[in-house]
Amino acid sequence: MSREFPTNPVVGVGAVIVQGGRVLLIRRGHAPLLGEWSLPGGVVECGETLREGIVREVREETGLGVETGELLGVYERVVRSDDGRVRYHYVLIDFLCGVISGDLKAGSDAAAVRWFTRAELGSLGLPLDTQDVIGKGLDFKPEVNTSEKLSS
Repeated sequence: MSREFPTNPVVGVGAVIVQGGRVLLIRRGHAPLLGEWSLPGGVVECGETLREGIVREVREETGLGVETGELLGVYERVVRSDDGRVRYHYVLIDFLCGVISGDLKAGSDAAAVRWFTRAELGSLGLPLDTQDVIGKGLDFKPEVNTSEKLSS
């Protein structure tokens, strides 16, 4: 199926990689969003789980190995052409991820990779849904199982 002018929505995954109060973004090297900062991620391949897709995409784009954690959100991105036709339609599923290996470097689809603080994000012109999911990742605190805490 073609990603541009598709007949059906395309499923994509995104990685909210947080480390030391910063989030990792890539500068897109290809359309859509060419030249814009974005979460690492991409289209899930047939037969691949969502989590497998994230791990593959992050390694391809950043050189890092990650483990996937919490589901942070499901978003939709519809981009129309000048004549009103649907040029791109993505259903994006974003997960919190943690780095477990590798050396950071821009890969196949990324023109650049960089860690950003929350304060730096405002100047990037990120879409509202991207800002929302990054905020969830930066604010994420795992739930503590109180029954385990009380018994120890």
